[in-house]
Amino acid sequence: MSSERVGPYICGIDAALDVVSGKWKGLVLWELHAHGIRRFAELRRALPGVSEKMLAQHLRQMEEDGLINRRVYAEVPPRVEYSLTEAGSSLNDALGPLGEWGRARIQREELHVVPVPDTAI
Repeated sequence: MSSERVGPYICGIDAALDVVSGKWKGLVLWELHAHGIRRFAELRRALPGVSEKMLAQHLRQMEEDGLINRRVYAEVPPRVEYSLTEAGSSLNDALGPLGEWGRARIQREELHVVPVPDTAI
């Protein structure tokens, strides 16, 4: 676990938001849940607007927090794949109601939604 995110916390929501804070972490959880294993470039294409640096930083933090697995293959060029851990999957499940709330807000307030590129292989 990262030394930066160890509390003290006020409540469980505080502790949960600490590991999922940042715009991209929830989206990475969603993408890995929807597609299983993903490579870095696939994640980057699926998340319009994320920089390579920010995605790499979030992936490192998520790995430190036990939310994702990072598997490196000894190939040339190197191949790295990311997948959800059990903890990441359970966090994604917990975020489901929040996503439903957000979808209702989008409809209620007629908010703009960014089209997600088709990243299927």
